[in-house]
Amino acid sequence: MSSPKASGDSRLALSAGVVCFFIWGFVPLAFQAIGKLGVGPWETLSQRIVWSVPAATVFVLLAGQYRQVLSVLRQPKVLAWLALSSLLIAINWVVFISAVTSGRLLETSLGYYINPLVNMAAGALIFREKIDRIGLVAIGLALVGVVFQAVALGHLPWISLILAFSFAGYGVVRKQVAADAQTGLLVECLILGLPSLAFIVWLQGQGQGHFTQDVPTALWLIASGPITAVPLVLFSWAARRIPLSAIGFLQFLAPTISFVIGLTQGEAFTTARAISFGFIWCGAAVFLYGAWRRSRTVLRAQIVAEAAAE
Repeated sequence: MSSPKASGDSRLALSAGVVCFFIWGFVPLAFQAIGKLGVGPWETLSQRIVWSVPAATVFVLLAGQYRQVLSVLRQPKVLAWLALSSLLIAINWVVFISAVTSGRLLETSLGYYINPLVNMAAGALIFREKIDRIGLVAIGLALVGVVFQAVALGHLPWISLILAFSFAGYGVVRKQVAADAQTGLLVECLILGLPSLAFIVWLQGQGQGHFTQDVPTALWLIASGPITAVPLVLFSWAARRIPLSAIGFLQFLAPTISFVIGLTQGEAFTTARAISFGFIWCGAAVFLYGAWRRSRTVLRAQIVAEAAAE
């Protein structure tokens, strides 16, 4: 029987997970606000990275992981993995920023609906994880959804696919790194920080930078750092304390919020696109059913083991 403290920790972790995915769901509004101030995607990306460094540093210090950061910086192999993960997350961020500031929020939503299914496929291909029939059905439905989305757009949904595969690739690479999330994020930001800062300085020198444009612009750009770091830390903290099946349910909150925002902003939702999302949602539902069924199996096994130990 779980203790009141354990139960309280689980509820707190679940709340942290919900807050994390709610932030990710509404993040497009922040980058749209920055875009309306005239800041381009590459400058926004650079500012986001630079201002993530102090935010990530604070979380590392709060977690007491500064020694781990120093240790990572002395390991070339670990730094190489983090350099690769840095590249993947930078691709993900700039494509996301470009899409949401150009009125293509539905395509980003589709990408993050697909992402868990891409993760499942990557687990099977790279880590030899077994996919059951439910998983294969979920992936198959997602593939059909992508085909219909291609029909709706007249081409492959590149934004959705790049977002899904770059974030899945980021997760695969980070699994190779023996470092906590806060440490990894700070080192990634440091790796990307120097070229980002150089680009910002160059833009300002050319008279094309926006940081000194006015106070609201500067504040929005500074805020992009905590907006990036806070949900990542909340996610890391929650993922360690609640079942993976619960994370599986929560991860569909963000694309659902983004989808609703896209609709309210008047993005085209044609019949072909509706059919596409229908298949994706069915795939997500099957994925969630599989996660729920696996969690029930694990729970039953734990109950049997505890009963045998008594």
